Amino acid sequence: MPKTDLEIAQECVLEPIENIAAKANIPLEAVEPYGKTKAKVDIHSLNLEGKEDGKLILVTAINPTKAGEGKSTTTVGLADALNKINKNTLIALREPSLGPVFGLKGGATGGGYAQVVPMEDINLHFTGDMHAITTANNLLCAIIDNHMYQGNELNLDPNRITFKRCLDMNDRTLRQIEIGQGSKVNGIERTDGFNITVASEIMASLCLADDLMDLKKRFGNMLVGWTYDNNPVYVHDLGCEGAMAMVMKDAIKPNLVQTLEHNPVFIHGGPFANIAHGCNSVIATKTALKMADYVITEAGFGADLGAEKFLDIKCRMAKLHPNAVVIVATIRALKQHGGVAYEDLGQENVQALLDGCANLAKHIDTVKQFGLPYIVAINQFINDTDAEIAALENWCQENGHLLSLSQVWAKGGEGAIDLAQKVVELCDQENNYAPLYDTNDTIEHKIETIARRVYGADGVEFTEEAKEQIALFNKFGWDKTPICMAKTQMSLSDDPKVMGAPKGFTITVRELRPSLGAGFIVALTGKVLTMPGLPKVPSALNMDIDVNGKITGLF
Repeated sequence: MPKTDLEIAQECVLEPIENIAAKANIPLEAVEPYGKTKAKVDIHSLNLEGKEDGKLILVTAINPTKAGEGKSTTTVGLADALNKINKNTLIALREPSLGPVFGLKGGATGGGYAQVVPMEDINLHFTGDMHAITTANNLLCAIIDNHMYQGNELNLDPNRITFKRCLDMNDRTLRQIEIGQGSKVNGIERTDGFNITVASEIMASLCLADDLMDLKKRFGNMLVGWTYDNNPVYVHDLGCEGAMAMVMKDAIKPNLVQTLEHNPVFIHGGPFANIAHGCNSVIATKTALKMADYVITEAGFGADLGAEKFLDIKCRMAKLHPNAVVIVATIRALKQHGGVAYEDLGQENVQALLDGCANLAKHIDTVKQFGLPYIVAINQFINDTDAEIAALENWCQENGHLLSLSQVWAKGGEGAIDLAQKVVELCDQENNYAPLYDTNDTIEHKIETIARRVYGADGVEFTEEAKEQIALFNKFGWDKTPICMAKTQMSLSDDPKVMGAPKGFTITVRELRPSLGAGFIVALTGKVLTMPGLPKVPSALNMDIDVNGKITGLF
């Protein structure tokens, strides 16, 4: 019976974090250890000014399926492979959210022999960043309610508070709640709700901030709610942005860990890509680019979500110029996009594979629209047949797509040498990267551009509520920002049941939310929720720990 990811991770003898820092040329005075195998990095002690940036490589994927794609696994394996061919390489990843870890999706540290460790720590409390984000968010919420209770000098309407509490857990019962009930000393009675921490504006602001002072400014710009006479109220009106930034003084520092092959990894920030912008922090990415010749990062879910937001939001705001894109797929997942039921994926089905390539083709088309060179990385499974591999190779060749078979789950970096060599060649090419839209366009046009060019939709329908919100945002000058689409990750459409590459559909925008601290507007489509729920059988039910502290069932 093959070893689990957790068993493989637990067998690894980790190097002291000081050794990993030395490998990344991080001076000892910049290393703030959290135990023996993880650390915060004080970027102000790195002396990076004047250093040239390395090459930036984005790893993205097709629309996820139950069959799995292995985007994080490919990211880690590719970095190990680049280091094996003597290319100084750093990884910049997101932090996992506890909600999916205990729910269904799992963590975000890779798999097999292409993992980031210590896997248990990273997937659980890590260095406390998620707790700091949650605390800063809920500190603001407490101050909002206290302000109204203590006389409401700002004339806030309790029924129009837009900023919600958060919790890093899948808990559907908290989506809408009543607070302040009972005695008057319990505060103002009103309706409230929770987002999951990784969908919070605090998280988005952290991941797009340049430094702590920029983060404090972003906090001050956040919208709290509306007055009785229809004027917006911001955090700086309450005056608590300094306290919120203080809570984040350590969380703003990138975290340093290692791969199973003892190569350095930055993990920092973790917004979801279906309901947030899906990229690790600008601080970690920019720091890595000054310290390595090659930096590999990933964006959540498929290219329709994470990659689009990486290229339209993060790179635009941070003035980053990516050099190449790796698009990850598996034969199993392509067959599922081609109509095969999950239970039947073990059977050879070349036609379904080719049918499913329509989904891959659309994501390739999206990357090409951004003007970037790309390679298709097939994360190979043991039951992929020779006929299926040959058919996929032929499809890529006929359509002019560069391809590499990756075996990093079984072989670690050794399984991606071919991929690494081809990526190096891609990075040496000139490219014409540019975002898909101008932020000065109308909100409607920006959303329609994403829907048509990235999803392949015929158009966009806006609910009456969304239309009213757009008019309001225009009035207050909030319209000249990027758009962060909140959409199901399972489909190019806004219906999670529609797989492949659908045609003849429209996207329905039901609501818009200003995320003024992050600097974008969130457009909610379909039935996507900002607080997920647990599945019928949560992964947590299979997890345990013994008297010696050994964890089981985490993966």
